[in-house]
Amino acid sequence: MSFSTLPSNDQESENEFESNRQESEVVLRNSISREDGVRRRRSVRSSLPGQRKSVSPTDDSLFAVQDDEDFSVFAKGRDYEPVFVTHKYTEQEKETLSSYESCDYLPTHSHVYKHWIKRQMISNIETDRWIMMGLIGFAVGLLGFLLHQLIERISALKWSTTKEFLDDGKVAVGWMFCSAYSMAFAVFAAAVVVLWRPSAGGSGLPEVTGFLNGTQVKKIFSIKTLVAKFVSCTAAIGCGMPIGPEGPMIHMGAIMGAGLSQGTSDVFKFKLPFFERFRNPEDRRNFISAGVAAGVSAAFGAPVGGLLFCMEEVSSFWSNTLSWQIFFCCIIATSTSDLFNSSFQEFRQIGTFGGFQTSRYILFNVYDAVDINILMFIPSAILGVLGGLLGSAFTILNLKMTRFRKRRLASISSPGLVKVIRFVEPALVMLVMSSFSVFLPMAFKCIPYTCLPSDASTVSDFCVNDTTNKYDSQLREEEETFHTCEEGTHYMNGTTLFSNGTYNELALLLFSSKDEAMKNLYLRNSHRMFNYGPLFVGLIIYFFMVIWAAGTSVAAGILVPMLVIGALYGRILGLMIVDIFGVHLDQSYWSWMDPGAFALIGSASFFSGVARLAPAITSIMMELTNDLKVLLPVMTAVVVAKWVGDYLTHPFFHALLELKCIPFLNQQPNVRINKKNVQLELFTASDIMAFPVVTVNLIEHVPTLAQKLLDYTHNGFPVLKELPNGNCIFHGLITRSELLVMLENKDVLKPGPVEPLDDSNLDIAPIGYDAMLRGPVEREQMQEKFLQQFVDSNSHFRNHYVDLTAYLNMSAMSVPCKFSLHRAYTLISALGLRHLTVVDESNQVKGIITRKDLMGFHMVETLGNIMETRPYFKADRNGDPASSRGNTNHMAGKPIERIEEEEEDEERHGKEDANHSSIRVGENECKRMVIKEFATVRRTEGQEVNQLCEGQYQRP
Repeated sequence: MSFSTLPSNDQESENEFESNRQESEVVLRNSISREDGVRRRRSVRSSLPGQRKSVSPTDDSLFAVQDDEDFSVFAKGRDYEPVFVTHKYTEQEKETLSSYESCDYLPTHSHVYKHWIKRQMISNIETDRWIMMGLIGFAVGLLGFLLHQLIERISALKWSTTKEFLDDGKVAVGWMFCSAYSMAFAVFAAAVVVLWRPSAGGSGLPEVTGFLNGTQVKKIFSIKTLVAKFVSCTAAIGCGMPIGPEGPMIHMGAIMGAGLSQGTSDVFKFKLPFFERFRNPEDRRNFISAGVAAGVSAAFGAPVGGLLFCMEEVSSFWSNTLSWQIFFCCIIATSTSDLFNSSFQEFRQIGTFGGFQTSRYILFNVYDAVDINILMFIPSAILGVLGGLLGSAFTILNLKMTRFRKRRLASISSPGLVKVIRFVEPALVMLVMSSFSVFLPMAFKCIPYTCLPSDASTVSDFCVNDTTNKYDSQLREEEETFHTCEEGTHYMNGTTLFSNGTYNELALLLFSSKDEAMKNLYLRNSHRMFNYGPLFVGLIIYFFMVIWAAGTSVAAGILVPMLVIGALYGRILGLMIVDIFGVHLDQSYWSWMDPGAFALIGSASFFSGVARLAPAITSIMMELTNDLKVLLPVMTAVVVAKWVGDYLTHPFFHALLELKCIPFLNQQPNVRINKKNVQLELFTASDIMAFPVVTVNLIEHVPTLAQKLLDYTHNGFPVLKELPNGNCIFHGLITRSELLVMLENKDVLKPGPVEPLDDSNLDIAPIGYDAMLRGPVEREQMQEKFLQQFVDSNSHFRNHYVDLTAYLNMSAMSVPCKFSLHRAYTLISALGLRHLTVVDESNQVKGIITRKDLMGFHMVETLGNIMETRPYFKADRNGDPASSRGNTNHMAGKPIERIEEEEEDEERHGKEDANHSSIRVGENECKRMVIKEFATVRRTEGQEVNQLCEGQYQRP
């Protein structure tokens, strides 16, 4: 739908227009004939996005939500919306929304499709499908292993070399090397994305989620995107950027699923003769879902978590059979990744190949897990509240930072300068991060390897006590432990350890990789390992640096950094509890008070406060740490964090969908008007449908068909069949792509008159299903020139016709005008429909519904107008009957049947009114049509509108 661009400087004319619009809302839908729609040139509103008139930034729309004038951090804007509030878009964002096309997941049920499917050999157990799932799992697992090893190698070289300079007292040289090394890799990671493959930037999760919901996003499943994603992610994470690999792994897994299952490549120009039956949109979608789950599994070593993450967050279409198949894929991916990671470290073999080492394949393996206590649920709930609050703050600041970056880059006129800035920003992030890592630990004193009070009777294997024999300290990474602490000599178990028995707390968090920091934070029986100062400093640095780094031009995820942030404030709360109640190590009633355990719960709470995924987060945290004892406290924190976060902001990944303006339909509609939920059962399909509809005939004149394709950018065209009585009824639907393929194949273009094909020769149609699936050969930029040859006056095809019988979708769904809007929404979202045709009692086409008609913001605007127009919605403003959940059969105390009778009486009464009244309503209808459909008339031109519309339309 187009949105009128009307200035708001004339309040009186605005009120007049609003009154006219409300007055004619219902009547207009019945007053515009099909011929009116055919006369329109270049429809602004299409069933799929196409060419639209651009809206000037200075124009105000009747329903527009303009960008906030105050862009400060604390300015309340669209980023502060609770989860139950429909997101609002500016006019510019609506333009971006309209640029996306929807997917056809269900294949066209045509005669050529049925002929094609008869030739496919399908066994009952579908062995080939299970083989493909295994191949995807193995490929993604191997990719995860390569990514992990390369990151380890790049990171180890950076920290070991920097440590050598610090050990020699060359702090400035160490900082210069650390900064230069990190900045070089950061610039390289950004250059791969900016110069070669922009679609590889970010995590890729919003784009994949949007695609699996039914939106086409270009170039996200290309082999070039895979290579760019891998290279950029490896360089960015290896150099120490505060980002994680899980988002890119999800995207790369999706690319693997798409590429392997189809066996084709546009880049390398090949098409394998295997698995041909999977070359359809539905199977491709399912294999992409499998790749997503395998990516999570390989990144975290969490097969169950990968399955749940895909089901809960990414995939919109699910089944029990698909669950089994994807679970098998996750098992293969995790086994492959764990096997190789257990046998190799930085590509050097360790141990015996074939053995699984928990220290290698369980990322943050927890030793000495503590028993929980019922009292533990209280601090767990507190951590849940903190997770919801901080997670919402993280989401809001991240969105504001991204909007600020986009706004500033858009204000720069030089494309070259924009690219330079996108290169420089990641380098600047690493300059700041390297400076923090090298210099900030020097502000904190080195403390002894004593994590417990000196009078403790029990000493942990991980933290040595001054008053007892020195154990081999298992504080992770001696390089981080020593940092710039003075060197001494200690002997432990006959081995010389060059240390004076001290370590730097902040160096454990900053002068290392994020994985090593996590292992230190999760350590059990290490109550005094960190003090408040280093924890608060680390929390502030990670919180804001992750927000900054996540939106830069590199392939980046944020899940691992989120775990670090949550672990930091979880450890702070645990330390507070220890300070209040003391240290208990003897497995007593109070031994549950371990800061390491609360660090784990804090990670889960922040993860939930940002992503709002309960089952997936719980499973991932258990598989990451192998600590099942804290399962119930983790569940408590996750649920509380989700509740708190939902009342403050949208989930982060869904907020990114809205930020990127990628159309997304939730499984259940959520429409709120005047702060109350609206019952969609009270509305009908005709209330939301787009009309008039551009249709084609079963046997269509070729120049006429080409002219329609030139004039309109619709992707779906209802096909009409003419009855003996002259009426044209809905017979099926055909897509724009299929029509272009038919026009490219001259064998189906016959000189008239043409008789419809009968059942005996439908199977020998000139164009096969494979050709229909590939789409038109002509590129989109050349299609207009291609179509023009059919409409020229001297065209060879001016008397030719095309028969659509063998190619139209015979199972295209249609619903009557009075069909429930709620059920129409369910049909489209559950089945993944691209078009839903609306017909009357005679099966004549009246309108069409697409995914964009069901977007939340569009339904709020359209249904809000209807509620202002219809009498039974205005009858009880205070009660707001449309928002009543328990009263779907009565409006303001009246049965629905009685209300419909009153409406019919009003309509009959209107027909008997004087002609002046009829003309007045007709004028309003005309004004609304002109302003709404063409979006070119301004209020300052009201006199011209009156002259144009005077007496043009009469109420039937």
